[in-house]
Amino acid sequence: MHVPDGFLDAPTSVATAGVAVVGVGLALRGARRELDELTTPLAGLVASFVFAAQMLNFPVGAGTSGHLLGGALAAALVGPWTGVLCLSTVLLVQAFLFADGGITALGTNITLMGLVGVGVGWLVLRGLQTVLPRRTSLVAPLSAVAAFVSVPVAALAFVGLYAVGGAAPVPLDTLTTAMLGWHVLIGLGEAAITGLVVGSVVAVRPDLVYAARPTLAARELEVRPGLARASEVG
Repeated sequence: MHVPDGFLDAPTSVATAGVAVVGVGLALRGARRELDELTTPLAGLVASFVFAAQMLNFPVGAGTSGHLLGGALAAALVGPWTGVLCLSTVLLVQAFLFADGGITALGTNITLMGLVGVGVGWLVLRGLQTVLPRRTSLVAPLSAVAAFVSVPVAALAFVGLYAVGGAAPVPLDTLTTAMLGWHVLIGLGEAAITGLVVGSVVAVRPDLVYAARPTLAARELEVRPGLARASEVG
């Protein structure tokens, strides 16, 4: 998914850089409402995990490989605005220190993976939580579904940018088929990783998972009969 230098023309790259700057600026303001003394360290861990996971590619066939995008994962764990900051930081480090994605394409990559990936993942997750029962046990599988959807949508967003300002000698129909086909497969891996990670954190500390907060708030106070009788006796 990392777009290299020269794949899009200069006006398109400049436009996506502007979108990325505005998006990150809004994320800086929105993250203040998501982070507290408990979740701030988790944001650092999420960024570190996404960075490490994106360095590991898995084969999807025909010599093509994919890696975790991490947008839905970050949104589920630390919130959408903080998730955008996590992905943007990862992409910035990768571009300048590891030459993973072009410098002139940094705005494009932040737009696709940071804004579209996180945004779509969060909207799908919250939409599913709205129509389905609010249960903590559903946070992980719903996050997996959101992760699966976010990957091909981000791929189609790239195809849209290429249709506007593509600078590489690749036919649009060929690019669309390849991007959508392979990223559906990559999305399956994204869903599996996201579901496992979110499920592991929810099982231990659901209060740290941003997507689990509505389900925790909706819980009714349960009073166990045995404990109630013990308190009455005391």
